[in-house]
Amino acid sequence: MKREIIKTADGSTTIQLNDWNECYHSKFGAIQEAQHVFIKKGLSLFESKSISILEIGFGTGLNAFITFLESKKLNQTIDYDGVEAYPISADEVLSMNYVSELNAKNESSIFEKMHECNWEEQIILRQDFLLTKRKQFFADIDDIEKFDLIYFDAFGYNVQPELWSTAIFQKMYNALKQNGILVTYAARGVVKRSMKEVGFEVEKLEGPPGKREMFRARKN
Repeated sequence: MKREIIKTADGSTTIQLNDWNECYHSKFGAIQEAQHVFIKKGLSLFESKSISILEIGFGTGLNAFITFLESKKLNQTIDYDGVEAYPISADEVLSMNYVSELNAKNESSIFEKMHECNWEEQIILRQDFLLTKRKQFFADIDDIEKFDLIYFDAFGYNVQPELWSTAIFQKMYNALKQNGILVTYAARGVVKRSMKEVGFEVEKLEGPPGKREMFRARKN
């Protein structure tokens, strides 16, 4: 499948899959989307806490890198698992401009380490931030009550509807601790129904730039 690096509306880059007309991040702003959906509507709810995060779709590492930067401001200790079935290439990593766009040149080595570190091995990025990358299909996730927060950042329903199924959300529900939170950019009715079917309490929130709405789900 043909892939190319494109610049999104906020100046940050993403990867576009031309055959699918699908991107790893929003064309309206990769960084803006990550900050709104995953930080503002997710991570910020856990200020001054120690939490475990599961990311569904590690991809370019953008969500993990922003979480690393923001968790210090939020006084958090993070244990972060990023799941990805198809890791991006070294050339694609080098083409991402997140370090410069986030004014994080002092942390450029962290972004590189996130991509260079071994899969299936927990590493210490900072004394209060642990990262484990898991090369795994989402259907094979079998964690039980391990995570406080899930970033659900799979490719869109229009190209991979199976990733938004009741079966996958059952795995997400099982993986969350009691009162755990799942946030996603999605806002389709069929997605909401799948979430509710497995027991999630779902709320519709204001979406990131270019998208009217998004979902946040809670395990009660």
